[in-house]
Order: sequence, then C-alpha cells, then structure tokens
Amino acid sequence: MKKLFLMFFCLMAIGVSAQDVPNIFTYKVGAVEVVLLSEGQATGDSKIFIGATPEMIQKAMPNGTYPRSCNAFLVRIQGKNILVDTGTGRNLLENLNLLGITPEQIDAILITHVHGDHIGGMLKDGKVVFPNAEFWLSKAEHEWSLNGGERTVGARNVIEVYNSRLCLFEPKEIDANPELLFPGIRAIAAYGHTPGHTLFMVESGDEKLIIWGDLTHAMAIQMPFPQVAMTFDVDSEKAISARKKVLEYVVGKNITIAGIHNSFPGMGKLTKAPEGGYIYTEVKISD
Repeated sequence: MKKLFLMFFCLMAIGVSAQDVPNIFTYKVGAVEVVLLSEGQATGDSKIFIGATPEMIQKAMPNGTYPRSCNAFLVRIQGKNILVDTGTGRNLLENLNLLGITPEQIDAILITHVHGDHIGGMLKDGKVVFPNAEFWLSKAEHEWSLNGGERTVGARNVIEVYNSRLCLFEPKEIDANPELLFPGIRAIAAYGHTPGHTLFMVESGDEKLIIWGDLTHAMAIQMPFPQVAMTFDVDSEKAISARKKVLEYVVGKNITIAGIHNSFPGMGKLTKAPEGGYIYTEVKISD
C-alpha cells in the first residue's frame, strides 16, 4: 500500500486549511471547503501547443517542459459532498477514504467536460462507483458526447450507466449572472476546449472560487501568453476566446482559481503582468 506522509499546512495570506496529506489540499471559501484530490504530478512537452513561438517557449519553459497535474475537487457545502470531475480514478477513492468519505456519501458529480481524465473515476469495471450521486452535465456537452463518434465512447458509457441520475443544465457566460445549480455553486459556459466545457463557481459570503476545468493546461505558458492553445482543444479559437474572457473577469473580481491541471496545490490568484498576460501565484504551503 502506498505510504502517505502527513503534511501540516499553515494558514497563509490566501487562506489554507491545516493537516492534509500530499494528495489532498483543503481551501476555505467562506464557510465552504474546496478540497483538491490529486491524481498525480508530472511534466508535459511543448509539442502539444498551438500558436506558441520558439521565443514564447524559451521564455516560459526554457527546458521545453512544463509542470502538469490531474486533479479532482471535492466541495463540502451545506452538508453535501459534491465532486467536480473525477480524474482518471487512479487515487480518487483512496483520497476520499482519507477524508472519511465513502462513495455512497457523494451527493453529486459536476463534470466540466467528458475527456477521460475528468470522468475516469465514475466507473470501475463498467459499473457505477458513486451509487447515490446525481450526474450533472451541460446540455451542449451531453449532445457532443452522444454524437462525437470514437472521441466520446467513454462518455457514452458513463452516460448510459448513470442515465437514471443524469441532470442536464445550460451554463451561462461568466458576466451573465449564471444561475445556481446548488446553493453556492454556479455553472459558467467556457466552450471551446470541448463544445460544452463548463466552469463551476463556488460562493460563500463575499468569497468566491472558480474551478475552471481545462480552461488552461499549462499555466507556465498560458498565463504569460493566453493566446496559446493546445492540441486537445476541439475548437482552439473558441478556447482562446473563453480563456481571455475568464482571465479578465477573474482578475477584475480578485477571484481565486482552481485548475484540474494545475500543479499541487492547484489553486491561486492571478494578477496582470506589466508586459501583458498574467502572473499566477499559487496558494503558499509550508510544512
């Protein structure tokens, strides 16, 4: 069994909880807990970028690689346990178990989009992993899943198994006052990476955090150069437009962000860079 070493986190300026383990990080949004559940850390290669010049790559990642991660998030809000994405399923159940949560105690699963590293934890051996959870998916992503051919076979399998608990919704643009899916959680349209790619905003009091799915894959280059797209994007132009709009909004409102592919601890703040683009400052942790 994998040996886990206990880590202790101090309360820092951005706001950090205490006493987590390496695959888990808890952040407080008012009275709500948002918990990062890491599926692992790795590096990515610059070959997957679209529109990145050699000069951009040299400036952002001189060795040609960037840090990447795969995360899921647990939102503990008003007595409910809500997952945002499920990663590949590699560490998900182990991480939940460390929090004292069983699969039966998950009330809902909100999916940003249906790529395999976001829905992979929903099935095991073709069967439901979370038997009591509602499955929330945007209408546009659902339609693409059903008509995406070989690209969305995995999504169709998940939809078929969870069909009796499938909840479809229509997210709105970030500046259009998106409606609440649950008290304290709003769905935001950020189409492009996939046709129904969705972000989720968590609110409590005056505090907000956006779990932004695959709005970015490589913070190292897509913060200084938001115009850089990825080969994974279904529509790179729409993905770039959505990213720029959300970045502008987040900075203007001083909202904390959390990314599925952001390296541990996966959360932080953005500021505008004097030379253009943005600067990402991770939540600080110490042991």
